[in-house]
Amino acid sequence: MTNLKKYRFEYLLITGAMVLSVGGFWKYFFDPEAGPTSYHFFHVITVFVWLFLLLYQLSLIGKKQALGHKRIGLSILFFAPLLVATTAVMTVHSANKGMTSATGDALFVQNVMGTLELAVLIMLAFIVRKRRALHGAFLLSTVLAFVNVSLFFLLLAFVPQFKIEGPETFHRFAYAGITGLVIRFIIGILFFLKDRRNNWPLLVTGLMPVSSILVGAILEKYELIPSSTAFVGSFNEIITFGVSFMMMVLLLLSTGILNKNEVVIQGQGELIV
Repeated sequence: MTNLKKYRFEYLLITGAMVLSVGGFWKYFFDPEAGPTSYHFFHVITVFVWLFLLLYQLSLIGKKQALGHKRIGLSILFFAPLLVATTAVMTVHSANKGMTSATGDALFVQNVMGTLELAVLIMLAFIVRKRRALHGAFLLSTVLAFVNVSLFFLLLAFVPQFKIEGPETFHRFAYAGITGLVIRFIIGILFFLKDRRNNWPLLVTGLMPVSSILVGAILEKYELIPSSTAFVGSFNEIITFGVSFMMMVLLLLSTGILNKNEVVIQGQGELIV
């Protein structure tokens, strides 16, 4: 109970992301007209494994099981690259689908930037892993990155004011996206106010979609979105998965994550692991 009280906002964010993910992707898996591919199933399973892993790690921290936390944390050497790789594959798959259907990919820039954002947040988490609270904030930021995506699809699927019912209501697509981004930013602010010293990564993550908007605006200005989408959509999905996975593994190894002689700061003392 003490653990739950101390980390209630962190628990709420992770479980909230799980609930939003179920609601947001319900239509894409269980709607009569849904046609999910193996890529969709693999990606969603990976996302939920990641969320459950973070939830379990949070419970170990609350119970002060530092050694158990580090041992379980080493599984991230596999699951983090897996998460980034499946996200990269979904980005390529979405771009390819948009080009072959001649409708384009309305979320192309957001998908590419989101994949890079996820990889950077995980990398930074392990670069600063000796600072436990900051390390946790970076990992928690990956959860925040999922929130607005799930909320976006949830609004489009179940909220009448956001449902797209024809060309004349296509503007609701943008409204749903903006609503998700605003809520994401508000969550980032609340966590930052809770702990200004360590939770600033969540505030920065809340602001990261601004970079996607700017990149999208630049590509649109120079009419580069169709060619960029075609370029990414031309990638082989299996090769994309393998390359993304191995690159992430190598990057994580470069942080010294497997260094057995590392000193990890734990609160007021130190733990030699």
